[in-house]
Amino acid sequence: MRLMIALAAAPAFALAACGAPADDSADGADAATETPMPVEPDGGIGDGATPPAGETSSPDGDMASIPVALQGRWGLVAADCTSTRGDAKGLIEVTGNTITFYESRATLDDVAQRTDDSIRAKFSFTGEGMTWTRDMALAAQDGGKTLVRTEYGEDAMADPLRYSRCSEGDA
Repeated sequence: MRLMIALAAAPAFALAACGAPADDSADGADAATETPMPVEPDGGIGDGATPPAGETSSPDGDMASIPVALQGRWGLVAADCTSTRGDAKGLIEVTGNTITFYESRATLDDVAQRTDDSIRAKFSFTGEGMTWTRDMALAAQDGGKTLVRTEYGEDAMADPLRYSRCSEGDA
């Protein structure tokens, strides 16, 4: 019988626990001065607030795209840009939200930092029947002639890779 009474009372106790928290301060002033933390850099409402230090919104796109300065065709060696035999294993093509490699493709996911000439983000990869993610940074150097790709995390490459921009005439 006691068990039935206890089980019948349990929902009432659960509902009581869901009520507003008790105000431990004498005048309730502490609760009124609490400042909420914004979820997004601009407060999530598009109010024009400046992004955090190290990040900029740029005229070339929003935070969810690869900067224009990094877009284009890049080769690890000069022959990657000019090969017509399909053997340019060091060639990458960077577009607004993808990087195409010899046998895989990376799609931009979560952007951690972005400036007009660099980005660090999580990328989702697909290739040869597999999928994986990688924390990766891309940065333009030498006035936009060089692209440096750095990986982070457990399976990351030990050293950054340096690509040279392919010229417009390279095919």
